[in-house]
Amino acid sequence: MILSSWILFVLAIQIIHFLGTWRLYKAAGYKGWYAAIPIYNAFILMKIIKRPSWWVLLLFIPTVNLIVFGAIWIETLRSFGKNTIKDTFLGLASFGLYIYTINYSNKPSHIPNRDLRSKTGVGETLSSILFAIVAATIVHNYVMQPYIIPTGSLEKSLLIGDFLFVSKFHYGARVPMTAVSVPMVHDTVPFLKIRSYLKNPQLPYLRLPALQKIKRNDIVVFSWPADTVRQFFVREKRVDKPIDKKSNYVKRCLGIPGDTLEIINGFVHTNGVRNILPSRARVQYTFNAFAQKGVSSRKLLAAGFEDFNRKYKIENITENSYQKLIPHIVGRIGNTVEDFSVITKAKGLPPKLIRQLGLRVSEILETNKELTLTINEANGLKSLEGIDSVKQRILTSKTSNETFFPNKIPFNWNEDNFGPLLIPKKGMTIALSRDNLPLYKKIIQEYENNILELTPTKIKINGSVETEYTFKKDYYWMMGDNRHRSEDSRFWGFVPEDHIVGKPVFIWFSIKGINDGIKNWSVRWNRVFTTVDGPGERYSYFPFFIGFIILWQGFVFIRKRKLKK
Repeated sequence: MILSSWILFVLAIQIIHFLGTWRLYKAAGYKGWYAAIPIYNAFILMKIIKRPSWWVLLLFIPTVNLIVFGAIWIETLRSFGKNTIKDTFLGLASFGLYIYTINYSNKPSHIPNRDLRSKTGVGETLSSILFAIVAATIVHNYVMQPYIIPTGSLEKSLLIGDFLFVSKFHYGARVPMTAVSVPMVHDTVPFLKIRSYLKNPQLPYLRLPALQKIKRNDIVVFSWPADTVRQFFVREKRVDKPIDKKSNYVKRCLGIPGDTLEIINGFVHTNGVRNILPSRARVQYTFNAFAQKGVSSRKLLAAGFEDFNRKYKIENITENSYQKLIPHIVGRIGNTVEDFSVITKAKGLPPKLIRQLGLRVSEILETNKELTLTINEANGLKSLEGIDSVKQRILTSKTSNETFFPNKIPFNWNEDNFGPLLIPKKGMTIALSRDNLPLYKKIIQEYENNILELTPTKIKINGSVETEYTFKKDYYWMMGDNRHRSEDSRFWGFVPEDHIVGKPVFIWFSIKGINDGIKNWSVRWNRVFTTVDGPGERYSYFPFFIGFIILWQGFVFIRKRKLKK
């Protein structure tokens, strides 16, 4: 909605409020025209319903205000003698318009000294739940949000199954832009599998003051700019979402506004200098291990290497046994009983299941095995007995393609050799040409809402011929630490400043095997209650937390005993 639309919307709300309450204001001892004065009428209404003035502030907090409006409607009804369950239902179902029946009754009667306590235990419980939701929504939207790492794009820096607290205030909390949505729910209502929000009305972008700016190498949570899906891995029609309802991604910021970024043979360079990562970063690349006698999976596992695949030949496969193997495999080779092999992750096929199915299985010993490793791990692998050599996989051949940003031919960038690329900064002006337009076309059209027209000889923006462009926003470049298994800015481009969600600051829990079923879960205790980033090795504060809980409970127990005496 544009500004004029919002002004008309607010004016309409004020008129509806005035027409439905002006006699109630008079019945409560105030002048009826007070109901027509924006904001002031809300403070007077709080006095009429005997609720604190700070409730008015809640009316201006998106999402929270939807709950508070309902509470105010109910409290207004009760202040004029409408206390039944039927009254409460009609008040909520009519979006407060049921109050009109009191306002235009023969003689509205205000109850100035009504008891604010609920008449029933159910009512008391509902009131407690209601304001618990209000408090939790404020914390969720403006202070701290829980988040679970679902994929391995930052693997070994952050692990699949890490439960994070993401700070909203470090980079400045982004005020929700979607005015009507279910509290503390992202884009889909759990279990019901329906959209959790209305696309309109939309509030303008606003961010609260920040404690710090995004620095190069910070881990950042952001709304995925390319998100057009309702459910991942389900093919369906494109879904266009509001910015704050797009899927949340977590990556490392490797380029800040004004940087020139280039990837050379797999290593990121900013402003001509190779990027130096913080000590806790565990950047991974794809390596190939070679062994003339075959690379032993058992030896790899024994040495602590877990990120590789295994191949098994199965001599007597059947359709029934294959169906039972599906949860344990990632692919298959061959379609006949005589020539059938499966590919698994490093865990391999469960021996117990193989015995139950009566399968004749043998692992294929590969002379060339692909692994995902850090540089230090690759150096360690070279010294493993039986390994002849280890080579990093680098895509050196450059072919024109549409896979990598800017997703246009004749650009020939790839995962390991990319750029150079200038990252836009607010207020920065660049010369605009047909050669560099593909890099900034999406920014000009979608992120900064201009009408772009390309003629055979000219570039027009909003109807005017332009040879340069000045950016209105800051942009960032986000990449995963798992460099060959991360869908990041190399594929879909820049992240605008209004897509930034927050900064992961704390790992409060971590489960290994979270995607493998609850029976295979195990807690990574060394990661519980640890900070996401910082100097030195990761350190768990969980023992201190347990100690504090024990001391606190001891204090409470002793205090209760003293009070009894």
